[in-house]
Amino acid sequence: MTQTSIGICLLGCGVVGSGVVKLLREQRELLARRTNLAFDIRHVVVRDVAKHAAGEGNLPYTSNAAAAIDDPAVQIVIEVMGGRDPALAHIERALKLGKPVVTANKSLLAERGPELFSLARKHGSCIAFEASTGGGIPIIDAISRGLVANRIDALVGIVNGTCNVILTRMTRNGWSYHQALTEAQKLGFAEADPTLDVSGRDAAQKLALLSGLAFNARVAEKDIQIEGVADLQSADIKFAGDLGYVIKLLAIAERQPDGRLALRVHPTLVSKSDVLAEVSGPFNAISVYGHALGHALFYGRGAGQMPTASAVVADLVQTAIGVVPLAFKKLNIFPDAAEPAQILPANEITSRYYLRLSVKDQPGVMGAVSQVLGQHGISISAILQHEVAEDADGVPIVPIVITTHRAQEGAVRASLKQIDALSTVRAPSVCLRIIDQPKEFA
Repeated sequence: MTQTSIGICLLGCGVVGSGVVKLLREQRELLARRTNLAFDIRHVVVRDVAKHAAGEGNLPYTSNAAAAIDDPAVQIVIEVMGGRDPALAHIERALKLGKPVVTANKSLLAERGPELFSLARKHGSCIAFEASTGGGIPIIDAISRGLVANRIDALVGIVNGTCNVILTRMTRNGWSYHQALTEAQKLGFAEADPTLDVSGRDAAQKLALLSGLAFNARVAEKDIQIEGVADLQSADIKFAGDLGYVIKLLAIAERQPDGRLALRVHPTLVSKSDVLAEVSGPFNAISVYGHALGHALFYGRGAGQMPTASAVVADLVQTAIGVVPLAFKKLNIFPDAAEPAQILPANEITSRYYLRLSVKDQPGVMGAVSQVLGQHGISISAILQHEVAEDADGVPIVPIVITTHRAQEGAVRASLKQIDALSTVRAPSVCLRIIDQPKEFA
């Protein structure tokens, strides 16, 4: 049977781009058998043609993005450059020509997604973006098609491999954050500048895209409460373990009874009996709670060259055979077809809490702390007192860990402000959230 050629313009040939090239070459015969299509790379747009040609000369490199995108022999454009510029201009150019775009650019979609989806719709094109949220995990396909009959009530996931590597090392080896980060950088799991990852912003951008689809709403990064892992201390990893928990950076989206969304990214205590507690190293996992399906877990490598390339090529195939264009045309689930999300303010979000206080070793301390918590309507679930140690000034201090029943964020923050002002408290208190799945979302 005669194969139909699909011309591709590849924007960017870094780690992910070279993975896409490798996968298309290695699996050319397999893809042809499965689709009756021949995927032909017509242009590879890079900044420095000479540099790339010296490394891999058998590719059609060019620095002229406009000419490559405009080429009539190109049917689909793949953008794996990352960042805002010049990726935004290139994507807009392709969409205006009616050419579908496959992209892994989460930051650009989180910032400009509604505009780009609207532009694609206006010109009869589409955008495929599976690789932008979960690496090789097919979570976009699951939410937009496989779970289309479900009302999604919650998403809870580990969506940043860098942070998960760091937290895994801290938990298993007893390392400090800086020790774990240095090791992650040596192994290639963390960038030289890891700020986007460790600040929680990378996870928040992914959550914005996922929750926008799941709840049919426009969600921006600014709608999400964000805390990273850089301030996490090894003592809290240990104390959490003593209580039967591990600490993970979770991205959480919950639909409230009144329809508002509670959106947050932060270090969270997860029960050791929870499946998410077992997700280690560079692996990601996303729990989805649908009213009909119940709990479903999507697990796999969330980053890396070949897992991400796998998602990009899957989107390429689904676009070429017409699945993505048809879904984009028929399903009203994309950001341009949605209203802005109604957001539950961060101080109204309820959770259980882990509090660690560093107090003087003297009578009456817990009475004063309990009184403050009680004034704010916060009920104590458990108290764990550790051995007396000395602080930097030689003052005997006692680390006290308190877990609470469910309470509002605003009340907890207000109580900690009062507690930290007590003369018996020697250091700022540590506050982390606790999540108990699946009961909390069942």
